[in-house]
Amino acid sequence: MSTWITTPIDSRLVRGAVELENTRYGVLPHRLPAWARAQSTDGQLAMAEAQPSGVRLVFRTAATEIELDVLPTKVLYTGAPTAPAGVYDLLVDGRLTAQAHATGGNVLTIDMAAGTTEFTPGSPTTVAFATLPSGEKEVEIWLPHRERTELVALRTDTPIEQPVGNDKPVWLHHGSSISHGSNADSPTQLWPALAARQGGVDLVNLGFGGSALLDPFTARTMRDLEADLISVKLGINLVNADLMRQRAFGPAVHGFLDTIREGHPTTPLLVISSIYCPIHEDTPGPCAPEFVDGKVQFKATGDPTEPGKLTLNWIRNELADLTASRAKDDPNLYYLDGRELYGEAEFALRPLPDQLHPNNATHHEMAARFADLAFGAFGAFGAFGGR
Repeated sequence: MSTWITTPIDSRLVRGAVELENTRYGVLPHRLPAWARAQSTDGQLAMAEAQPSGVRLVFRTAATEIELDVLPTKVLYTGAPTAPAGVYDLLVDGRLTAQAHATGGNVLTIDMAAGTTEFTPGSPTTVAFATLPSGEKEVEIWLPHRERTELVALRTDTPIEQPVGNDKPVWLHHGSSISHGSNADSPTQLWPALAARQGGVDLVNLGFGGSALLDPFTARTMRDLEADLISVKLGINLVNADLMRQRAFGPAVHGFLDTIREGHPTTPLLVISSIYCPIHEDTPGPCAPEFVDGKVQFKATGDPTEPGKLTLNWIRNELADLTASRAKDDPNLYYLDGRELYGEAEFALRPLPDQLHPNNATHHEMAARFADLAFGAFGAFGAFGGR
């Protein structure tokens, strides 16, 4: 039987989080600071930013057994099949070595048709990893990207050496549910995590499901964070949420970029438009879910003839023109058409399973393409990538 050594979980161990909140049980990683969270009453954003996409524990140890006590919050959607349990990916010296799930915990039930939620509290549980390779090694435990996770306790059978130095360039990325992870199988399989590994950079992922909406507090958060590389992926949420009209779009993008530039005046900044999504290419939102044979499918419900409504094609054209205009005075600003990551040809081979989100294989393909386009010798991040 192992003799366990408990190590306090604090900011020295946690990467990818903007802030740690002290809770009844331990600490809760957030991807927006408290002052930003206080400026929004949107439940979708509150749920998304507290889901630890890209957040991981990093430490060196000779341990062969590790236990992590957590309090997960699992999300159920009324009328839909139960989603797969969140995955904890354990990497040893950069290689995926083990995976685990957390049972029990809190349950948040969402009725998308009625617009209601119900919260059922639960208790902490333990995620265990055993028979790890012997000897000193760097360990990363990536938390489930779609499962809010309170960190309660970390135990190992030999001491942890902390902190682990990080000499990689920091890539700060903001996007929608596709950047958050959508249908990726596990937290290291979503496209920004894969691309970061291929580019040799350290990811801070501000991909918020349903919430890439040009919120000023998100721009101010990015302005204030340390970053060597920055990207913002814009479009799909602005269309499917139907929260903005064409008149407001340009000034909002300018304001978002201006705010980031206040803190990062010369940092490489890449603006990325949406990947190909047939339901919204020329049809505006709002986007509505429907359940077909027990599976969720999304459809566009907007009227293409209504003046001023946003579509993906219109946004791509505007973003290309806007960034080209700004780049005349900002040589470190770049634009990437999202269809270069996933376009019409890719859709024909690997359709979006729910008409909106890519599957795990597509996350891998998008990551490989992004790594080539952004971290390649002639890419926006080429000077920083470890390729």
